[in-house]
Amino acid sequence: VELRAKDPLVPMGFFKNRNFTLTTIAGLILGVAMFGVIGYLPTYLQMVHGINATQAGYMLIPMMVGMMGLSIWTGMRITKTGRYKWFPPIGLAITFGSLIMFSTLSVETTLWQIGFYLLTLGIGLGLAMQVLVLVVQNTLPMAVVGSATAVNNFFRQIGSSLGSALGGGIFVGNLSTLMGERMPVAVAELPAEEQAALAASGGLDSNEMTPALVNELPPVLHEAFAGSYNDALAPVFTIMMPLVGIAFILLLFV
Repeated sequence: VELRAKDPLVPMGFFKNRNFTLTTIAGLILGVAMFGVIGYLPTYLQMVHGINATQAGYMLIPMMVGMMGLSIWTGMRITKTGRYKWFPPIGLAITFGSLIMFSTLSVETTLWQIGFYLLTLGIGLGLAMQVLVLVVQNTLPMAVVGSATAVNNFFRQIGSSLGSALGGGIFVGNLSTLMGERMPVAVAELPAEEQAALAASGGLDSNEMTPALVNELPPVLHEAFAGSYNDALAPVFTIMMPLVGIAFILLLFV
């Protein structure tokens, strides 16, 4: 439709420019990776580590500090040197490293460690994300810079939506499977009177569990629930790695 439109919202001619195409695809992948990571992480922190929603939100501050700090620093360096080619690939490499860290998450991983992982992710995103927009703005003619920037951001937003959907779909599917496997075993380990009380209350429904209810579970059930939640989320980070690797390779050709 856009190819036939007289005044297209997404001018397809932009994609004839190699830098625009490469940075737009990389931006889309960054959106997938960023929201694939943070989409369910606050809920994970509440369910596994027992913190409240506000504290889980605070846990994302290290990522924002890394993003803001490195975005400012790269902007100053580019202004001084006029060079920007290697910032995005380095940022993608650091982002890849943060995904490796996240893939090792376990119930025993401390909040300090998770904060460090998030800071590393923020540093990687800060080195790459805004520089990709700058590449677009410096590649295309001034007359279309506004449209080109908007299209680039549009595809990043598509990536954010895809990341949330992809991460959520994998996580929920894994959680359903793991809960089905582990919770009956954990319930069987409870004393008979606790099993009877649980059956009388209608059993456990993972869709209705809140952090407060999880914290009130008997230790054996809490361990099974937290372990299932952790093992359901960790594979999401592993699946994001090849995407970031593809973006890294693409940016070498900018």
